[in-house]
Amino acid sequence: METTILKTRGISKNFPGVKALENVDFSLGKGTVHALVGENGAGKSTLMLILGGVYEPDAGEILLEGRAVNFTSSHDANAAGISVVYQELSLVPNLSVAENIFANRQPLKRGGLIDWEELYRKTNALLARFGSESIDPRTPVEQLSMAKRQVVEILKAMSIDPKILILDEPTSSLTEVETTELFGNIRKLKAEGISIIYISHHLSEIFEIADMVTILRDGKHVCDERVCEIDEEFLVSNMVGRSLGNIYGEPSDAGKSGEKVLELASFSRKNEFADIDIHIKAGEIVGFAGLVGSGRTELGRAIFAAEGADAGELFLHGKKTDLHSTGAAIRHGIGYLTEDRKNHGLYLDFSLKDNLVANHLGDFTARAGFLKRKEMEDFAAGKINTFRIVARGIDQLVGKLSGGNQQKVLLGVWFGIDPDILIVDEPTRGVDVGAKRDIYDQLRTLAASGKAIMLISSDLLEIIGMSDRVYVMRDGRIAGELARGAASEEAIIGLATGLSIKKTKECSE
Repeated sequence: METTILKTRGISKNFPGVKALENVDFSLGKGTVHALVGENGAGKSTLMLILGGVYEPDAGEILLEGRAVNFTSSHDANAAGISVVYQELSLVPNLSVAENIFANRQPLKRGGLIDWEELYRKTNALLARFGSESIDPRTPVEQLSMAKRQVVEILKAMSIDPKILILDEPTSSLTEVETTELFGNIRKLKAEGISIIYISHHLSEIFEIADMVTILRDGKHVCDERVCEIDEEFLVSNMVGRSLGNIYGEPSDAGKSGEKVLELASFSRKNEFADIDIHIKAGEIVGFAGLVGSGRTELGRAIFAAEGADAGELFLHGKKTDLHSTGAAIRHGIGYLTEDRKNHGLYLDFSLKDNLVANHLGDFTARAGFLKRKEMEDFAAGKINTFRIVARGIDQLVGKLSGGNQQKVLLGVWFGIDPDILIVDEPTRGVDVGAKRDIYDQLRTLAASGKAIMLISSDLLEIIGMSDRVYVMRDGRIAGELARGAASEEAIIGLATGLSIKKTKECSE
């Protein structure tokens, strides 16, 4: 019989002008995986930060193993047995795996010197626990793949021997296969009696890994359900308060002219991709799938001339074109929505208005060099309305927006140049299902107007749901091309890795 290890009663938390949580009850069973879902702003992160000791609630109580607890810091939560793995990894790139896992808690010899032998022994023991013996404790974290960094982050949280592990969007940078490896490790923890709170916008993951799910909406508790007794439509409708139907929309022949907007011939860049022969037609959304490191992002960046190719040819509208800078790419009608909006896509300390005009500021500059501020303001206001960006106004700092709204701003930035071809790399990473629907609608509208879209994504359902055709990359080369009807998860994974993954979820007595 399941034992409740953690319970909250009437948790409330207010910030200036925002009621983040209102009278929220939550119950976590020992040795279970309990998903926490909701749109951006639903209160998931606030509840997680309260349980992790970062925030104190304004009202309500937390019961841990039946005893009331009060956390005033993350150290308090750790000491009580609650450990959090945040979406933004907290690893120090130039330190080793072992130094990251036991940061500020390294075993010491007499005299205060680090006992390196004991440090590596303890690290190896943790790595063995997760079947990750291939990771060398001495390796600098910056040399690891994103999947292995995620393992190190979880091991860092596990090194305090927690009773409860909170995972916030743990697969946001992982491929399907790497996600499967992570789920294997989660199941090991569950078998050891560790309780896990799992936060994710990828609803398919909820059905694969979770036993229970709690839905929050607008800071309020909506319901608790056994995962095996509900479906995705139930989750979505309760998260957003309405039915979204098919969030990917339906493909349209409108705008498809048959003209090849982009064509690559033997396109190559040393150590990243080689002999790429692909094309994208006007009105098409063409997906690019593959493992992290397969060369998808590198190919997109090379087309945009962020890092150019060193061999092969690029054709735009049938004409061979040499692009030597991103500025030249923009002038030729190419837009690039980066996978890393915070570091490479947006100016977080600038306003929405400044961000939305930044990549074509010349359109708002008079001959004398003065800015046409009224035109800038009207343009920004129009994009905020078109992309349904929730903000106080055009002068709000982008860094103060939710992740979903930041992603919509980034989309607005590149729609603003009216590109002939738009390269979108992980366009819905870290955004909720409602924001995803909005983004998909905008991409469909752009394609229907005759523009070409190159969709790079690790989300196979997104690739399948949005693409007219799919190219699968492996080890820097095109492993195969799939028509819309043939692009199943099994077919894509087969081309990318040779593995097959099937998802099932059954209720057990």
